[in-house]
Formats: sequence, structure tokens, C-alpha cells
Amino acid sequence: MAQAERPEPAPGEHFDDDQLERARRLFAQVCRFVTAAVSPESLPPSDLPEAAFAGRSNVGKSSLINALTGRKTLARTSRTPGRTQQINFFSLGERLMLVDLPGYGYARASKTKVAAWTRLTQSYLYGRSNLRRVLLLVDARHGLKENDRRSMALLDEAGVSYQIVLTKLDKLSPAARASRIDALAAELRAHPAAYPEIAATSAETGEGIAHLKAVLAALARDAC
Repeated sequence: MAQAERPEPAPGEHFDDDQLERARRLFAQVCRFVTAAVSPESLPPSDLPEAAFAGRSNVGKSSLINALTGRKTLARTSRTPGRTQQINFFSLGERLMLVDLPGYGYARASKTKVAAWTRLTQSYLYGRSNLRRVLLLVDARHGLKENDRRSMALLDEAGVSYQIVLTKLDKLSPAARASRIDALAAELRAHPAAYPEIAATSAETGEGIAHLKAVLAALARDAC
């Protein structure tokens, strides 16, 4: 049996060796692109549990999906904010659907585009019965921004479960990391739909990736 990846400790949430190995095996499966939805009407039917990746433009959604799946180009990455303008669906081993949502907070996007992205995203988030959790990505260097907080308030109101995932963790010192996580944890206590544990990751160094795999594996359909 291959050696399981070991995640860095996360506050209040730990996984044993069997859970880590199950997660490793899940993410070793083929992850295939299913479709890109450009309107609420084009959202695909699916009976797989879904985990959606949301966050500000350029927060690192595509990089994180690529790091999780071990594929460099599965999700397109770009230095240009606002590049993802549709909802992309990826099936992981036919057991879990990974969903890449359009980024928000891109100031140069036209009002028409922002309205279209918002309508598409809200239609998905509020009407997807098999959506198990939204992973709300936050740049570790900057913490929560006001548009992150607006998204959290909307998810609270809709009763959609979400979890904060810090990205670009390698850009912070250990002390700054601990301070950021403590501040976020304190703020999350006021949000009823927020999952209490924070995942801290770096797609660049691989920190926290094995841990997040285990988080997601717990949401997946059981293997046959």
C-alpha cells in the first residue's frame, strides 16, 4: 500500500491514517471535465455529491483544484482576474463533482457581466440539492474582504453549508498564519452556515492539500 500523505494539523479537525489513505485513493482516480455552464438553464443534471469552489477573482481556485487532482492544466489558471466566466464541472472518480465557480470582486468587469455571473452563481448555489459544501477561498495574506463577507451572509441566509479555505499560505510566516486563523475562527462563530474548521493550504508548496483531500473525501459517494 502506498504511503498516505500526511496533512498539516488543522484546528479542531484531524484524520486518521485510514481516512487519509481513502482520500489519497479517491484523488488518484481520473478527474474529467464534464461541462461548462454559461447560464442557469445550462446547469447539468447530476446525482453526484458536489463541492463548489468560490472566492474572489485571482484567489487561486483553479490552482487549488489542479493541486488537489495532481493535474497541472485540469482547471485553467490565469494571471488575469475574471477569466473564469462560467461554472466548470469536474467528475472525480464518478464519486464527487468538483465545481469551479466564477470569481467575484473583479472591478474591471462590466455591470452586465457581473449581473450575469451573479445570476448564474446564485441559481447554482440556491437550487442545487446535491451541493454538499461550498469551499470559500480566502487569500491568507489579506483575510476576509467585504465581498467575502457579503457572500457569507448570502450563504447563511440560504442555509448553504460553507467552509473557509485559506490559499497562498506559503506567503505568511508561522506567527502570521496562526494569527490569521484565530481571527477568522472568531469571526466564523457569528455565521450559522459556516463550517467551524478552517482549511489552510498552499497550491505552491502542497501544504494542507492532503488535509483538504480528506475533507472532500468525507463528502464523496461511497466506493462500490
